[in-house]
Amino acid sequence: MAISSKLKSVLNLLADGGFHSGTELSESLGVSRSAICKQLQGLAELGIEFTAVSGKGYKLHRPLQLLSMKEIEHYLSKQADGLLEGIEIHDLIASTNTHLLQQAHASGMQGIACFAEFQSAGKGRRGRNWVSPFGCNIYLSLLWRYQNGPASLAGLSLAVGVAVVRALNEMGIEGVGLKWPNDIYWRQKKLAGILIEVSGEAGGPCDAVIGLGLNCYIPREAAANIDQAWIDLDSILGRPTHSIRNQLAAVLLNHILPVVAEFERQGLSDYLNEWRRYDCMQGNAVNINLGQQYYQGVVEGVDEQGMLLVKDEKQRVKTFASGEISIRKL
Repeated sequence: MAISSKLKSVLNLLADGGFHSGTELSESLGVSRSAICKQLQGLAELGIEFTAVSGKGYKLHRPLQLLSMKEIEHYLSKQADGLLEGIEIHDLIASTNTHLLQQAHASGMQGIACFAEFQSAGKGRRGRNWVSPFGCNIYLSLLWRYQNGPASLAGLSLAVGVAVVRALNEMGIEGVGLKWPNDIYWRQKKLAGILIEVSGEAGGPCDAVIGLGLNCYIPREAAANIDQAWIDLDSILGRPTHSIRNQLAAVLLNHILPVVAEFERQGLSDYLNEWRRYDCMQGNAVNINLGQQYYQGVVEGVDEQGMLLVKDEKQRVKTFASGEISIRKL
């Protein structure tokens, strides 16, 4: 879904973060001052924070860089560009993952990257909502088709996590860690999450949608809806990161697409040692939530299949294929 052309024009004029008078906006768009007020109300409905100051005009609380197909393609590597069948950019969408799952069922395509400025029903693990304010972060899903069924994709989320860390390192963001099975952390706070959804036959072709939510900037109002420790790139770097958003989107594709394309042939083994270097949970005392059961122990790392190894108080090592892990407060 797209926002109106007039609202998009207002956003583009205000995106620099400077003051713009009502007269300037109305003349630029060729509409009345009252029509501008209506468009500004549309910004508020999207959760975009702005200030109105008498004698100065209107100003966004924070500059914006809207996603641009041209800008993303400019930063794409030849390898990533060759793997992509298409890029979609949506102003408003329920969920990029849900959208591509529907596309997969309808068209059988692969190599589609879907970005959104805003998600009304962004998906996290275990049915959680992924907080998705407009124009602030990266909401990305990739659609890929695999021939050997869901069982061949064990460990894919770990491999994608390695690709995300590589991309962040390229962008100068250091100290990033990986939390089993699909979270990207910085100093024990969540920076990004991966959600992989698979549909298809057990032993035949299947479609995988690889979703990534990455916090670039979380507005105060949106942050109130997050129920865990979190961090964004603005906080890590100590400066606004809006100006690198399109470049970051492309660099993520540059690193994730080759991993996704090669995973069925290579498996997890090519990425396992690197994942272990980034493991930010090893040696920590943790709680593991298995739904109706809880388990406690100390993280020993992951095995060759990417399953979690946890040692209990009797020095017995237990293997986990799934579960929600959190550091235990001593």
